[in-house]
Amino acid sequence: MDRNRGAGFSRVRPTCPSGRTQYPLRSLSRASEARCDEPFSRLAQRAPILSRHDVEVPQVIVEVDPSLRSLLPRRDRGDRVVRDAAPTETVAHLLQVLGVPVTEVGAASVDGHRIGHEALRTTHIENSSALDVEARERPQLNSGLFLLDVHLGTLMRRMRLLGLDAAYEPDDDDSKLAARSATEQRELLTRDRGLLFRRAVYDGALIRSGDVDAQLEDVLSRFAPWLAPWTRCLRCGALLAEVPSAEVAAQLKPGTLRTYRSFSRCTGCDRVYWRGAHSKRLEALVHRATRHEPGVSSSR
Repeated sequence: MDRNRGAGFSRVRPTCPSGRTQYPLRSLSRASEARCDEPFSRLAQRAPILSRHDVEVPQVIVEVDPSLRSLLPRRDRGDRVVRDAAPTETVAHLLQVLGVPVTEVGAASVDGHRIGHEALRTTHIENSSALDVEARERPQLNSGLFLLDVHLGTLMRRMRLLGLDAAYEPDDDDSKLAARSATEQRELLTRDRGLLFRRAVYDGALIRSGDVDAQLEDVLSRFAPWLAPWTRCLRCGALLAEVPSAEVAAQLKPGTLRTYRSFSRCTGCDRVYWRGAHSKRLEALVHRATRHEPGVSSSR
């Protein structure tokens, strides 16, 4: 018996009395057919080749949390989804076949037995008939380090404004992003769910909204990170350090030196910052982000 694991069924081929596997007549030459002790036509009648429609395929009933149903194919967005599932298939693989990245799933129940997020990749379906899937808990445990893909440049700048360590490499391909996420243990934020299917990804989140205000609200709600506004460079993400105006005078226009007194310089790229005419807009953004954060000041 030759088991086709990907399709979840067995394909049976007839054998001759000598023990050799018999193959369809069209694939046999006269010489190869003569090696069998019994005519192929009689063997084929006795042990026909089976198709996947002739074999019972194990199925599992999947119930997905309502907040995750938009990730499923349109035809499967009801209360339950019935899917073929091989016994050796893991819970994580079955979910990803349905279009749900593991990063979006919290716990799951397999025939009533509850497993945590960390066991999704190692728990096999086996002979289970029911799978209940929960959404990821909030706030989600995280490293406090983030990595954003090319689609989230504006979100990256806002996160840095709030003092978050948000790495951003718009030229990196998916494999490099996944590898960096793993190496530096960064939460990978992306609009591309296919990127989150990569096993190398440390952890992360699918950013579903295209609106940057909603994106930031989602990140703050999901990860509840510690905020330190006005402490990071918006260009490279390194920390800022306060400096006297005399140290940065050569980098500033005379009018800026006369108007402002407080300056900060990036410890990574030496870019100089001060509260300019645009600061009111940024202050309003910081205030909205920190209004629910006890002990976090919106000013520095």
